[in-house]
Amino acid sequence: MVAIEVGRVCVKIAGREAGEKCVILDIIDESFVEVVGESVKNRRANINHLEPTGDTIAVSDDLDSVIESLKAL
Repeated sequence: MVAIEVGRVCVKIAGREAGEKCVILDIIDESFVEVVGESVKNRRANINHLEPTGDTIAVSDDLDSVIESLKAL
């Protein structure tokens, strides 16, 4: 299992959104990724502040459909 990849569902473990599920939308560099979630704003996050789960979802340009897929898990 590749831990950090586009479409991987993660749980934020630091910051004000700690404990919330999010999805990786883009890999910015070796330390940062772009994430979005039901209660997580579309922003970059340090990979050290994310705990990957075993789930992945298909990522598209439509953020609403990505968030709906995340809710369904």
